[in-house]
Amino acid sequence: MICTSLQYRDIDDIFDAMDLPGMEMAEIRLDNCELSPDDIDELFSESDMPLVATCRISDKVPAAVAEAKLIRAIQAGAAYADLEIDAPAMMSKRIRREAAECGTILIRSFHDWQGTDSRIALEAIIDKCANLGAEIIKLVTTAHSQEDCQRVISLYDNRKGVRLIAFCMGEEGRQTRIDCLKKGAPFTYACIDEEEATAPGQWPIAIMSDKIYGSLKMAGYSSMNDEVIFNMPASKSFAQRAIIMAALAEGTSHLSGFSSCGDNDSAISVARAIGAEVTVSTGYTNNKADKNISELIIKGIGAQKNCLHMDEMHTGESGFLTRMMIPILSVLNQNDTLITGEKTLLERPLKGAEEIMKAFGVQLSGDKVPLGIHGTLQDGNMEISGKDGSQIISGLLTALPLLDKPTHIVLKEPKSIPYIFITLDLLKKFGIKISNEMEGGLDFAETQDWNLCDSMNFHIKGGQHFQAADIQLESDWSSAANFMVAGAIFGKVALTGLDTKSLQADLSILDILMEAGVSMSQEEDTGILRIQRAPLQPIDIDADNCPDLFPIVALLAAFCNGTSYIAGVSRLVGKESNRAEAILEMLQKMGVNVHLSKDKMVIKGQSLCQRLLTGNLLKGGKYSSRHDHRMVMALKMAQFGADSPIEIDDEVCIEKSFPSFFDLYKKL
Repeated sequence: MICTSLQYRDIDDIFDAMDLPGMEMAEIRLDNCELSPDDIDELFSESDMPLVATCRISDKVPAAVAEAKLIRAIQAGAAYADLEIDAPAMMSKRIRREAAECGTILIRSFHDWQGTDSRIALEAIIDKCANLGAEIIKLVTTAHSQEDCQRVISLYDNRKGVRLIAFCMGEEGRQTRIDCLKKGAPFTYACIDEEEATAPGQWPIAIMSDKIYGSLKMAGYSSMNDEVIFNMPASKSFAQRAIIMAALAEGTSHLSGFSSCGDNDSAISVARAIGAEVTVSTGYTNNKADKNISELIIKGIGAQKNCLHMDEMHTGESGFLTRMMIPILSVLNQNDTLITGEKTLLERPLKGAEEIMKAFGVQLSGDKVPLGIHGTLQDGNMEISGKDGSQIISGLLTALPLLDKPTHIVLKEPKSIPYIFITLDLLKKFGIKISNEMEGGLDFAETQDWNLCDSMNFHIKGGQHFQAADIQLESDWSSAANFMVAGAIFGKVALTGLDTKSLQADLSILDILMEAGVSMSQEEDTGILRIQRAPLQPIDIDADNCPDLFPIVALLAAFCNGTSYIAGVSRLVGKESNRAEAILEMLQKMGVNVHLSKDKMVIKGQSLCQRLLTGNLLKGGKYSSRHDHRMVMALKMAQFGADSPIEIDDEVCIEKSFPSFFDLYKKL
């Protein structure tokens, strides 16, 4: 990325400069800009652009003044703080502590205005910066020859794990300001024009931008710099559960914020099949008709044990709906039931379902759809395994309150815990009470990290009845993640309608993007969430509880400079495709260095700038989505970083979860 140095400006001039074409991030020279403490607060707190706070110590700017300005910027929200290697020790200690507390990335910098020392001396400077707590090391010398330039650029060799910005000043070293990006520097420095250059040989931003991004522009691509606000569809995790619960309820429920997709439409069909009356009315967004947003009005059946006489039920292509309805039908239906489905569902094994239902006295014929259900759900004290996922657990929690007597469940090795809490939250809104406790070892007790939970206990009172409810359905974080990652890699996006306190597992995309170093902000009054491109660093995350994020997060990792690790590969086998194989095939064909190591996917990424400058953009061509809607979305976002068009064999499958995706995608 290009960081443009700004100096000799007041706050209005700085904000004006940040709107100039090609501005991606900026260095604010606090030692040379006319900024009051309030100006510093405003600048670093209100800007969505990644900002570097720099304040050089000099005769005009004593160390105490520089320290105060840097700490002010850090506390206001500076993404980076640049501190010279020879800053006083106590100042260094205080700045380092403040940066760590505020989440500001600390740059330790060294400048040689006279020349370029030996390789050994330069290596020693890098080691010193690292020992002083540098998260990014900036080493800049003055070049008098090409040998000087080569010596500095060679510092990137064998520097694994070190985030290094090393280049040369002077006309002789001008090219190194771009060459450092080829070697993996997180960003380089430019100026508005040469009159405002902070050092000899600094490129004007317009020229540097053209040299770096010119190949993309020639191919017809443009950066996502024009803000378009995207409204995400309803979460089908919420919608499907709410539709079925409303169908079971006594009375009429209203589900607002509904958006149609294949899986949600299947849930409506199931609701109607068990006798509920479902009306869909066109909804409104900001008082304007929106064909994609509706309200569902559902008159429920007042469900009771053995209230149905059905021989067959069709659940479309929804694996969740299938698993949820297995326990529900074994309570409501007096007959044995055959569940049928379509498309990819016919090939997806319902792993673990047979064993779990057997513990409750119900027999399943087969491990795939079509699937027979034989017997009636039994109450009692049960211990079952959740290692194969949470979907059938959600079905049990919905069905067991309808039995006459209470049930106690000990769920060992729970997976996708956030989805279980979505179910519990919605059950509560429909009048169903279930108490639960989570258990784990000392690490879980100290952190309350769901990934460390080894069992859950549920106490379910019998004889309960579902009551009608009016619910605003949440927007979908799974869908939003694709646009957020696109903005994080290629430009910027803004999204609305998302609840940052949601129980949705895929809210984890916020933590993942934060770990990658992405610039994010949210307006308090409108709730608009803004994602802006920033230098991306490798991630090490566990996607066990959010497997739907895996494809798009794998694409993110391909543009993070370094080696990323994504755990949770085993959770991908039973999706619409063998998603682990699909992701590996996609990335390898695109030219990304990726492999599996036990339950982790290991991805060696390169920044967008590095890919552009080394001619290593993702490879276009013909790709298979494997009829998986999540793979379609990841492939479409990959197009922005590909050297030629990406052709996908089946894009229609995206209607399963996000029919309006292509309309929104075109706005990017």
